[in-house]
Amino acid sequence: VQLQASGGGLVQVGGSLRLSCAVSGNIFSFTAVGWYRQAPGKERALVASINIGGRTNYVDLVKDRFTISRDIAKNIIYLRMNSLKPEDTAVYYCFANRTGWNYWGQGTQVTVSS
Repeated sequence: VQLQASGGGLVQVGGSLRLSCAVSGNIFSFTAVGWYRQAPGKERALVASINIGGRTNYVDLVKDRFTISRDIAKNIIYLRMNSLKPEDTAVYYCFANRTGWNYWGQGTQVTVSS
């Protein structure tokens, strides 16, 4: 299983970015897919996920600002990030979970400047 993340970059406070993650395989073969992030000096933490049934889950810090979605035909996961804040600066990792095991993408850097 391979996941290829892209879309990170440098953005000003209040700006937007859309991350993409191409998954090598049928997204429906995974229990859930989504995004984690890791800020400097902090542990990797869940940002958002979407399960096989389409139910989404967000950490409180990003609710109403981030939207996770998937393109089933293309096997791509997206994370639309609006109203970005400096505390959103982190490396963002996409993941795909199958039978309790997480497969990871390589990470994409998001930097929000004030």
